[in-house]
Amino acid sequence: MTLQDKKPPFQDLYLCFCGRSICQPDHSIGPAAHPNYVLHYILEGKGEYRINNHVYSLSAGQGFLMKPNIMSSYKADHTTPWKYLWIGFDGSYAKKLLSQIGLSSRTLTFSANCGDKLLEVINRMLECDADGISYHLYLQTQLYVFFYHLSQVLSVESNKLHSGQQNYYIRMAEEFVEKYYAQNIHVQDIADYVGICRSHLTTLFQDNLQMSPSEYITHFRLTRAHEQLAISNFSIGKIAEICGYQDSLVFSRAFKKMTGMTPTQYRRIRQEEYHLSIEKIRKKK
Repeated sequence: MTLQDKKPPFQDLYLCFCGRSICQPDHSIGPAAHPNYVLHYILEGKGEYRINNHVYSLSAGQGFLMKPNIMSSYKADHTTPWKYLWIGFDGSYAKKLLSQIGLSSRTLTFSANCGDKLLEVINRMLECDADGISYHLYLQTQLYVFFYHLSQVLSVESNKLHSGQQNYYIRMAEEFVEKYYAQNIHVQDIADYVGICRSHLTTLFQDNLQMSPSEYITHFRLTRAHEQLAISNFSIGKIAEICGYQDSLVFSRAFKKMTGMTPTQYRRIRQEEYHLSIEKIRKKK
């Protein structure tokens, strides 16, 4: 069961859709990308969430965040398929709100013991029979109540997570690459930004991420290229430029080395899968 509506008259934070599902064994969605944030919370059972070559095994009492325009997929367990609720949202305040309650690009999964409360909110949204501005105001109120319940547990858990996260220098380096990957950056630029020598930075990357800073830049750029090839109609040359490659041939060679396919081949396959997955979602709703 789902609820979907046109974009409401709010800009800072607004509901896009919400719903709840009881999945069949091995039921999967994706790989696909959404234009807005989508947060899933598992009420019963278990399954897997896949994003950026990472696989998260999750069960009741846990959840996962899908960021806008980022390819990901999720699948119910074969023996104990999950039952979950989801809520799609966006707005100028959305990213900051998520950060404040402990969710970010590095913290996409969470645990929260407020499933009953979250389900009550979703049910109220789905059962709302108001119309006009009253309808939008009611949904807006429930959206904030939803995040209020999450904030009561996630704000505490995120502090615990951050206290044991990767080396501070690694986090700074990752932030630098995420911000400037489209530019002609080099390893020395990262070292200068972090404030340590290049050799020390390389050692930290090898010890913590099992790759060099140069390899990390390449991996990050090509991951972004995966997304652009799947969800945009930009030319290969334009995508190369967007992802920090000045030469489209160099980009194509790097992409094929990583995936075993040319950018054109990858685009054709992923866009076919994307359209099929969207069609599945529409049929399920």
